[in-house]
Amino acid sequence: MGERKDTDFTEHTVDSRTVYRGRLLHVLEDAVRLPDGKASAREYIRHPGAVMVVPLTEGGEVVLVRQFRYPLKRHFIEIPAGKMEPGEDPLATARRELREECGVDAASWEHLATVHPCIGYSDERIELYLARRLTRVAGGPEEGEFLETMEVPLEEALKWVREGRITEVKSIIGLMWAEKRLAGAWARR
Repeated sequence: MGERKDTDFTEHTVDSRTVYRGRLLHVLEDAVRLPDGKASAREYIRHPGAVMVVPLTEGGEVVLVRQFRYPLKRHFIEIPAGKMEPGEDPLATARRELREECGVDAASWEHLATVHPCIGYSDERIELYLARRLTRVAGGPEEGEFLETMEVPLEEALKWVREGRITEVKSIIGLMWAEKRLAGAWARR
């Protein structure tokens, strides 16, 4: 096969304009110069970043949330997650979201990975954490957020992934990362 080359395919921004700015999303359209010198356009979303947490009980159960997701007009089973506030540390976001969504805190936190779920149209990054040694705390969903929590053995949650009961991508990634980490297959970084 030969030696690998790292050819530079960088596209350079010529102009940028905001198409829409909402509470969560900032949609832009940029004029770019391609590596071959030709012009093109790129539409994309600026996202503030997010976290996802795999909260694991002492008994090996993962705490999941079930909530209605409007764009698809149905309920989804997910791991707890949420967006970062401007300037907020990702671990602080993870702690806040776990308290708000599940009413629990964790004494042990491990950063597992950074994922970029939508590289074709967004700059979103999600920080994934494994949370253990859970304790109940006061808290609850934010105003206008409706969800229920459930504790399910990790193996059962992974079965739900295989069966198509859990289809939300960050949850699939989080559960599979947790499985690999707990099995010792993927050591701490």
